[in-house]
Amino acid sequence: MSVVTSTLSEAARTVVGDALQGALVDLVDLSLVAKQVHWNVVGPRFRSVHLQLDEVVATARQHADTVAERAAAIGVTPDGRSATVAKTSGIHEAPDGWVKDGDVVRTMVDALGAIIGRMRERIAATDEPDPVSQDILIGLTADLEKHHWMFQAESR
Repeated sequence: MSVVTSTLSEAARTVVGDALQGALVDLVDLSLVAKQVHWNVVGPRFRSVHLQLDEVVATARQHADTVAERAAAIGVTPDGRSATVAKTSGIHEAPDGWVKDGDVVRTMVDALGAIIGRMRERIAATDEPDPVSQDILIGLTADLEKHHWMFQAESR
């Protein structure tokens, strides 16, 4: 039962809801991975990487809220529970213990690259059924690509 109705057809709502749910899970997990390595980064670039990770966390959290609220607005219940994130995220688990700054940068390049690939698939999937949700996905992907670029530049 949905208490929120949508002008989208049921088929469109399903496609868009799946895209938004996948984006939500990836963004929640990205914020967790970035925070985990933020707390454990060590090395000569500690401070710059530490601060850069906070920017990723802020971006992920902001967009996760926007994505979840968009899902709710079209009558799809967003699911950001830890068990759902653990089961369905496409990001590799964050390393355990202290992590060298270079390894943190590689972790973030890999995580962001994986998410961006899936976001681009979601952008394509939402083109026809809901350009409004697609626009949200485009905007957040642009922000993720900026972080991806910055971490890649730092890894060379």
